[in-house]
This record gives sequence, C-alpha cells and structure tokens, in this order.
Amino acid sequence: MGIVEEAHNVKVLGTGVQNLVLAHGFGTDQSVWKHLIPHLVDNYRVVLYDNMGAGTTNPEYFDFERYSTLEGHAYDLLAILEELQIESCIFVGHSISAMIGAIASISRPDLFSKLVMISASPRYLNDVDYYGGFEQEDLDQLFEAMRSNYKAWCSGFAPLAVGGDMDSVAVQEFSRTLFNMRPDIALSVGQTIFQCDMRQILGLVTVPCHIIQSMKDLAVPVVVSEYLHQNLGGESIVEVMSSDGHLPQLSSPDVVIPVLLRHIRFDIAV
Repeated sequence: MGIVEEAHNVKVLGTGVQNLVLAHGFGTDQSVWKHLIPHLVDNYRVVLYDNMGAGTTNPEYFDFERYSTLEGHAYDLLAILEELQIESCIFVGHSISAMIGAIASISRPDLFSKLVMISASPRYLNDVDYYGGFEQEDLDQLFEAMRSNYKAWCSGFAPLAVGGDMDSVAVQEFSRTLFNMRPDIALSVGQTIFQCDMRQILGLVTVPCHIIQSMKDLAVPVVVSEYLHQNLGGESIVEVMSSDGHLPQLSSPDVVIPVLLRHIRFDIAV
C-alpha cells in the first residue's frame, strides 16, 4: 500500500470492472456509506477513502495551509486515483466532496465518467442574487461556538445537520465522527468549507453531473441544487428527494439508496 492510500485509509471492495469512488463530507468519514456499500460490491470496484482531517486520519498529516482551500483535497483525490491506477470512475461525492470532485474533474475530466453530487453547494453564504442559506453573522457564531467548546458544539450541531429524531442512530453516528475530529482541524476545515465560493468554476465542469438533494437540509437550500444545474458546464440532472437533513444516506437510507443506485447505474438521457 502506498503512502497516499495509507494516509487516507483507502479501502477497495467488490469485484466489478467499473470503478466507483465514494467520498464523504465534513464531520464524517467513509463509514457514512455503510448502508450503500452492500448494494454496490457485486457490480462495482468500490473505492473508499477518508478526507485529510477526518477523525480517522493522522492529524500529523493535516497541513493547515494546503487544506485552506478545496484544491488541496482535490489534489489528494487525484493522487489516490493515480496510486490505484484508476483511468476512469463514477465519483459519488457527499456535501463538500461533491465540489472537491468537481475541481478534480476540471483538470482531469478523463478520469471521471460522471459525478453524483449529494447535498452539494458551491457557496454557503448568501450573496446578491444568490441564496446559500447563511449570513456571515451566522457563520461567525458557528465558528465561535466551535472554538469555545467543541464538544458542546458537536452535540448541538449533529441533530440540526442530520434532521429528524434527536435520539436517532444517525445523529449518534454523526456526533461520533464529528467528535473524533481534532477541534482545531475541525474549525479550520469548517472555515474552508463554509467560506468557500466555487460558483466561478462551475462552468468549467464538463463531465455529466447528477445532483441529488434532500427536500429539507439545514446546510443546503433546495434552490442551490437548481443553481448548480443551471451553471454547470456539462450535462446535469437534479433529483430532490423526500428526505430530511444533510446526511440522507445515513438518516434515510430507504429513500436515498434506490435513488443513488439509479443515478449510479443510468446515465443522463440526452
């Protein structure tokens, strides 16, 4: 196993010929895909990895400067694909990983047959003629809460992000992976994500994109999925699901898995 694979806890499962890469969002790790994986391993070669900074990665490897932009994570993704000698894959990115996949696909479109984006947003801050869901004041309060008492912040943020039942297994699971992150790294990653603005690069994304969104999501308003659809440079399609929350693959697998499998298996009809 190469150093990149080891650093990102890369796992390759399944017996299929086609490569399928699963990438998680902020505060989680590859375990967020546990409900989906059993449906994939018979037909695909499934690649799982952890973004640098996830609680399962070695904090010594986290370079605050490198990961102050999403490009740092996109370079990691390309390095993983190179080390595994993957020449083409279906990339499924949750939350910020959808944007990381988009960035990677701009420099190497040949490596991606399509991007499946779940709960994706190019910008979380509201702007003139753009509704991202947050004001700067909201984010400043969020960062201050993370700074002052990270554990308490995790306990409050997890149920809001997951949506639904406060005592659900999904909330407990997200709380666990969120709490596993080193607080200073979580704050840094959170700031990079929530302050990012990827709108200007969307037109450069030419690979087909399947945009999947929960009807109700604290972090990403439904209008953002339509914004992505209108502004991406290649073919795209949107499906809004009846699920609640920002981690629907964890909280509503019964609703989400059939939708995901459909978008993974079928291409956009031209």
